[in-house]
Amino acid sequence: MAALRTVTTLQELRQAREALPAPVGFVPTMGYLHEGHISLARRARQECAGVVASIFVNPAQFGPNEDLAKYPRDLPRDLSLLEAAGVDLAWTPTPEVMYPPGFQTWVTVDGLAAPLEGAQRPGHFRGVATVVAKLFNAVAPQKAYFGQKDAQQAAVIRRMTGDLDFPIEIVVCPTVREADGLAMSSRNSYLSPDERQAATVIFRALSAAKAACDNGERDAETLRRVVSGMIEGEPLARMQYVSCADYDTLEELQTVTGKALLSMAVFVGKTRLIDNFVLG
Repeated sequence: MAALRTVTTLQELRQAREALPAPVGFVPTMGYLHEGHISLARRARQECAGVVASIFVNPAQFGPNEDLAKYPRDLPRDLSLLEAAGVDLAWTPTPEVMYPPGFQTWVTVDGLAAPLEGAQRPGHFRGVATVVAKLFNAVAPQKAYFGQKDAQQAAVIRRMTGDLDFPIEIVVCPTVREADGLAMSSRNSYLSPDERQAATVIFRALSAAKAACDNGERDAETLRRVVSGMIEGEPLARMQYVSCADYDTLEELQTVTGKALLSMAVFVGKTRLIDNFVLG
């Protein structure tokens, strides 16, 4: 297996990118990698001749009271994990490379970015869509890989990719979970041992609602109540929202007929966690 090449500037990236065989698969990350990220890199390795990953903690997608400064970082470990997964090229741009002085152009996806995470984190998806558009322009992959855990992000990026005519296939890969069901997330490192135990209620609540749906329950509000009732029963957890929405439009449903997204955001202690199941 060839050694991982790491580049920082746009010029270095473009030179290194030209040498990669097609098709090129791309895995954008914010670093502090876990098995979820690595599963995306492995999938890209299986499907593509060349694989690029980026590591960039994007300041534009963090709100004023969010955890940009304390967001976990471990670049040497990240690079060794990417190399072991067979990634050819890692791009680690600085904020100055991505947002040079005078930067003033933003990408907004109106409808899909408005509810759920968009409602709770104003400006978040503007930051996501802008950085992903820039990453796509710079890397020019044929395929790009995202995780199902960030379901609304994946929907926003699918929409942006189509609307802006990027010739890129968006591949959404299954959520990778710990043995007890907790979705892998860089933010899990913030949880105390008691909070980590309490966080398993998220998977249990989603599983209970899915079981109800599988057993014929189609009323969306009933499914939301199954989730919120279980979360409220955990003293260390606080529900921010629970949604049962159309998978493609993210509009809230009254009745589950086709494919639906059951999603939520929950505070466990001070740590905000998101998760979702696809129904139907």
